[in-house]
Amino acid sequence: MFGPTYVFDDPMTLGPEPSSKIISHAHGITSSASKEEDASQIVIMNLAFNDGKFNGSALSVLGDYPFFQKYKEMAIVGGSGAFRLARGIVTAIIYTYNDTTQNEIIDFHVLVLHY
Repeated sequence: MFGPTYVFDDPMTLGPEPSSKIISHAHGITSSASKEEDASQIVIMNLAFNDGKFNGSALSVLGDYPFFQKYKEMAIVGGSGAFRLARGIVTAIIYTYNDTTQNEIIDFHVLVLHY
């Protein structure tokens, strides 16, 4: 599966429950970028906040998303609004995955340094 590219706009909530409050959206592109057996995607995304004190601000994230590894880590390479000149990391662990629908709930932890 080398090359398929997907565009996404997914809600980000305070908790893993689908009914949890939406605080942001993850907008981005993923593309299968590995010819090796351990499938991996490259992720380019913005975490666009639409609630609270960071409303209107966004974090820009870039990184590798290896399918079969439990722990994933992506770099924060910038941002806008309150996150101007941001740097940091986003770690991701799959909380649940539905094989039939291919939907997943991902637990993101964000560590960001900004001015």
